[in-house]
Amino acid sequence: MAQWLPGPAVPIATDISVERSARGWINGFIGVVIFAGSLPATRLAVLELDAGFVTAARASIAAVLGLVLLLALRQPRPARADVPGLAMVSLGVVVGFPLLTALALRHASSAHTIVFVGLLPLSTALFGVLRGGERPRPAFWLFSLLGSACVVGYAARNGIEASLQADLLMLAAIVVCGLGYAEGGRLARHLGGWQVISWALLLALPVMLPLMVVMRPASLGAIGAPAWWALGYVAVFSMLVGFLFWYRGLAQGGIAAVGQLQLLQPFFGLALAALLLHETVSAGMLLVTLAAVACVAGARRFSR
Repeated sequence: MAQWLPGPAVPIATDISVERSARGWINGFIGVVIFAGSLPATRLAVLELDAGFVTAARASIAAVLGLVLLLALRQPRPARADVPGLAMVSLGVVVGFPLLTALALRHASSAHTIVFVGLLPLSTALFGVLRGGERPRPAFWLFSLLGSACVVGYAARNGIEASLQADLLMLAAIVVCGLGYAEGGRLARHLGGWQVISWALLLALPVMLPLMVVMRPASLGAIGAPAWWALGYVAVFSMLVGFLFWYRGLAQGGIAAVGQLQLLQPFFGLALAALLLHETVSAGMLLVTLAAVACVAGARRFSR
């Protein structure tokens, strides 16, 4: 006679799924906090260092650290089928976003460019559907579009006439970064978060290392300590440590859903810009950022 077992199996599976999703949001939040310092630090670095050198140096330093991790923990090589995806990650977040934002920061303040980061959740969600096979509910897109509209509306009113070149560079950076985030989140489901960024960095190393040597400053001693500290931050934290949490969060909680946490990044970034660079943060910047942040809760509710 079959023995009755108390408690259905489905709620247990649901609890596990909810717990995994919660861990994803926690990891994603930590990643966003780390990334928030990227643009202020990049701005500080390009004040004295060439934008191309900053891009190549941050990628090269992070690649060496990633290689140490891969060797120390004896990670197997990725499958051949994963190489094209890793190349997309490399082009998007290792080369594309750092270079385009560094160039944009030559023409605009970090406080101005940070506002564009509010578009990253929408870009990431779109590529999460195209590359990650996710299908958020229609209401999710309403909240995601609303948050992005706040950012675009502010930029159209206050930013485009100030520096069209910087705005176009930032828009291009958002597109390639969204692709790199979504592809990395997809690969992290079976490769692991830190493994994805480490392999992507290694793919770019044969190009980035020679560029770093060629584009190095003529006199290293002439560069002030703040620029070197800023380069160190974007190399170690923005280029490697942040991704350890970010890609894990995307894999656990969903690319489109956890990607909405990026709406918080401008808020943290503006605070850092004011604190470290003494840049002016207007009331309009704060209002548009807070409005975008308010959309995170709604997007999260309808993300699945």
